[in-house]
Amino acid sequence: MATGWSTGAANNALDEVAADYTWIQLHTGDPGAAGTANVASNSTRQQVTWGSASNGAMTSTNDLEWTNVPAAEDYTHFTAWSAATEGNFGFSGTITANAVTAGDDFTIPAGDLDVSLTVAS
Repeated sequence: MATGWSTGAANNALDEVAADYTWIQLHTGDPGAAGTANVASNSTRQQVTWGSASNGAMTSTNDLEWTNVPAAEDYTHFTAWSAATEGNFGFSGTITANAVTAGDDFTIPAGDLDVSLTVAS
């Protein structure tokens, strides 16, 4: 038997988080406890739309697009924020992406950014 959230509580928590943290920022390493470490050269945050949580998970429903990135780097993490600039840090996670070169466009397609909580079984 796994321990964790009840499915209903996890869904409620994620739906609340989804309403508050709708701006995604890229990082080239662990963003740390405050979400401010290793910010990518392309520091512009993109607005995400989250689908309704189900089974303790939620998924992005829109493409997140960064155009003409300013530097060659490897995006490894993301953070979620309450505003396009400044705002409150909500949570972070890892991403798997190919390295980009200056001038490239970078997209996280709809359905490819997922957030989940451990649900008891």
